Amino acid sequence: MINLRAARADSNCQGIARRDLLKIGALGFGGLFGLPQLLAARAAAATAGKVVRDRSVVLLFLQGGPSHIELFDPKLTAPAEIRSVTGEVVTKLPGITFGGTFAKMAAIADKLAVVRSYGSLNTGHTYEPVTTAGNPLKASMGSIYARVAGANHPRTGMPANILVLPEAVQDGLKLGSNFETGALPTLTQPGDLGPPFAAFNPAGGGQLKADLELTIGTDRLSDRRRLLAGLDKIKRAADRTALLEGADRFQQQAFDVITRGAAEAFDLSREDPRTIARYDTSQLFPAEETQRWYDMKRSSNLLGRQMLLARRLCEAGCGFVTVSDCGWDMHANENSPKFMQGIYPLGRQVDHAVSAFVEDVHARGLADKILLVVTGEMGRTPRLNKNGGRDHYGELTPLVFAGGGLAMGQVIGQSDAHVTRPATTPYDPSHLLATIFHVLFDLGQLRLESSIPRDIVRLAENAKPIDGLV
Repeated sequence: MINLRAARADSNCQGIARRDLLKIGALGFGGLFGLPQLLAARAAAATAGKVVRDRSVVLLFLQGGPSHIELFDPKLTAPAEIRSVTGEVVTKLPGITFGGTFAKMAAIADKLAVVRSYGSLNTGHTYEPVTTAGNPLKASMGSIYARVAGANHPRTGMPANILVLPEAVQDGLKLGSNFETGALPTLTQPGDLGPPFAAFNPAGGGQLKADLELTIGTDRLSDRRRLLAGLDKIKRAADRTALLEGADRFQQQAFDVITRGAAEAFDLSREDPRTIARYDTSQLFPAEETQRWYDMKRSSNLLGRQMLLARRLCEAGCGFVTVSDCGWDMHANENSPKFMQGIYPLGRQVDHAVSAFVEDVHARGLADKILLVVTGEMGRTPRLNKNGGRDHYGELTPLVFAGGGLAMGQVIGQSDAHVTRPATTPYDPSHLLATIFHVLFDLGQLRLESSIPRDIVRLAENAKPIDGLV
C-alpha cells in the first residue's frame, strides 16, 4: 500500500481518494517494483494475440444465500408455504414476474437475462464452489482473469481483479464487520495461482496490503528523486539514482500510475452529484434497522455506492470486479427477522442498485462492454420453516445477467411446480464460469497462448456456457 498523505486535515466520505489520504494499493508482485514487470508482460502478451476481449465483469455476490423464490422465481401458483412471501411484480417480459421487492428490475427486464434452472449445488456459507466452479487450480474467476490478462491494466495501472466491500465507499466502518468473515477469502481466492493474482481490496485488507506501505507528503511527489529514495528504503536498494536513470518506459509508466493514474477511479466525488444520487441506497433503510439480528449485522445500505465504484473501476480498465453484499441468511431464527422480513430492505436495495447500474451502463454506451452477474452461494428451501424463514438449499440459486454482449430480454430454463429443482436443462457454476470466459476471452487465441497455464486452457476448452446466452 502506498499512502500519499497531504498536510491538510480536511476530508470527506467520497471513498478511497480523499484530500487527506490517497490510497493506491498493492499493484501486484510487491507494489510499484513489481508493476513494471507486470506491465511489460502484459504488453508482450498483447503483441502475441488478443486473448483478452475489451470487456469487464462485475460479479455482485449476495452473501448468505439469497432465496431464488423471493428474487426472480416467485411461483405464485405454488401453495402458500412455498410461494414468494413478497408476492410478485409484473416485468417487461410477457408472462414473467419477479419477487415483490424487485419492481425496478422488473421494469428493465428486457435488459436482463434470468436463469431459473441454475443451482450452485452448495449448501453452506462457503463461496469457493461458485467462484472457482471446482477448477483444479482452486482459483476464483477473478484470479484466473488476472492470470490471463495480467495483474494490472497496461495503460492505467488499474488492478485487473478488485474486491469492493462497503468499507471501500465509506470511512469508519469496522473492517470485517459486514461479511461472513470465515468465508470471505474464498470469494476471491487466488488458489494455486498465488498472491500476485489475488483481488485487490481498496478497503485496505488482504495479503497485498502488507507488501508495500509508505507515507509520503504530497508536496514531495513532484520531486521524483526523493520519492524514489523513499521507495528505495523498502526495497533496500543501494543506489536510488541508478533506479531513476535506468528506468525504462514501463518504470516510467508505473511512476505515472502512482502519481496520477489509477487513484482517480476510486474517487466518487468526481462523479456528477446527480449520478451519485441516482445510485444512492443509503436512504432506503436506516443502517441501524438491520442491527438487531446477528446475521443482518453484516449488511449495509451502501450497495449503490459500491456499484457506482464498480462501474468506474471497469471504465478505468479493471477486468473483474467482485461486489460483496451481505446479510442474506434468511432462517428467521432470531439471528434474522421472523417471516423473512429482511428480504424487504435487502431486496429493495439490490433492486435499486442494479437498476441504476444497468441504466447507467446503457446510457454510457457500455452495455456490451460490461457484464453484470448477480448470484450467491446458494438458494433457499422451497418450503418455509416453522419461523416463516427458509433454510440452506443448493438445488436452485438465483442467477441474473445484464450486458456483456450476451442475449438479454429472456428467461432461460424453468423450475418445477414447487421450485425445488430444475424442470429443464440444469446449470451449475461450471456453466457460469464458461459463460464468463466466453465474455472475457477469445478462446481460440487462449488455446494458442503458450504462457497461459494448461489447466486454465483445459478449463476453457471443456466448460460449456449457458445455452441461449452466447
